[in-house]
Amino acid sequence: VQVVESGGGLVQPGGSLRLSCAASGFTFSRYAMNWYRQAPGKERELVAAISSAGDIINYAGSVKGRFTISRDNLKNTVYLQMNSLKPEDTAVYYCNTFIGRIYWGQGTQVTVSS
Repeated sequence: VQVVESGGGLVQPGGSLRLSCAASGFTFSRYAMNWYRQAPGKERELVAAISSAGDIINYAGSVKGRFTISRDNLKNTVYLQMNSLKPEDTAVYYCNTFIGRIYWGQGTQVTVSS
C-alpha cells in the first residue's frame, strides 16, 4: 500500500492550490480516503474525508466552503482543491487510508504567505 502526495507549494493569501494523492497497492475504489494537515507546533488534524464511492464527504469547520475533496476511482487518485487560502492553512498536508492500519504518505508542504 502506498499513497503519494503532490501539488504543494508557496501561494499568496487568497490563492488556490490543488493537491493530489496517488494511491497504489490496494483496490482504491473500496476505501475511504482522508486529507490531514500538520502545522508547526500543532497536532495533525483532519481536513477532509471522502467515502469509497465519493458520496459521503466531511470537512473540518475551518476549511468548509473553501476546500473541496474529490476522487477519481479510475485514476486511483484523491484530490484536495484549496481556494481562498489563508496563512493559517500553512502546513504539511498528508493523505491516508485505513486498511487494517493507517497508511500515510510523506506529505506535501503548503505555505501561504505574501
